[in-house]
Amino acid sequence: MKTHQASVKKPAPRPRRAPRATDAPGVEPEGQARAGAGRPKDLEKRAAILEAGKRLFPTKGFDGTSMDAVAAEAGVSKLTVYSHFQDKETLFQQVLKAKCCEQLPHAAFELDPRLPLRRQLLEIGRRFVALILSKEALAVHRMITAQPSAKMAQLFWEAGPQVLTGELTQFFDSEVAAGQLEIGDTRRAASQFYCLLKGEPHARLSFGCGSMPAPKELEHHVQATVDTFLRAYAPR
Repeated sequence: MKTHQASVKKPAPRPRRAPRATDAPGVEPEGQARAGAGRPKDLEKRAAILEAGKRLFPTKGFDGTSMDAVAAEAGVSKLTVYSHFQDKETLFQQVLKAKCCEQLPHAAFELDPRLPLRRQLLEIGRRFVALILSKEALAVHRMITAQPSAKMAQLFWEAGPQVLTGELTQFFDSEVAAGQLEIGDTRRAASQFYCLLKGEPHARLSFGCGSMPAPKELEHHVQATVDTFLRAYAPR
């Protein structure tokens, strides 16, 4: 079976998707956050609240994080927190989306179409691994699994995995249309790609039975994952 590296064809122009209102996958465009009769909310306060949530939810857990604590951590009033985020569930979801956006913004799935596909997948893979192995992401993952709750699990799924899978699915759709990939079910392929990237490193760290792999080992893991994926889905 011919590998992707063995014969690299000049990539065909890849169709670009229409730009979205925001670079952040699933994050509410801040320019659309309004207070009263169309007045923009204080975006600095909104950002401070999200940063406070990023610090508190992973360390205190969902139940242990109150809106009062978030307000105090952000240096704003409790009323201000509620004016930006109607309840704790909404704040939790937006914190997760903001964290995903930091590492994997929409632009990460819209790289230069002149770049080889393997290089683009490597960049996405590196960003995804850095995201899921971050202390904050691991803490939230443990929080969700340690206190099983259908509601919390759904909030987490919709804010993180579902958004990122949708982004990668559209990326694969573009590559299939350009003849760079042969995939019958792009959403399933996106899920497979992320699961391969998680692999043993994420499992061991989630269980608390290992230390963070060295950067060289993580790079080898990402490259091996991308090459395995391309052997399955690159045109033959």
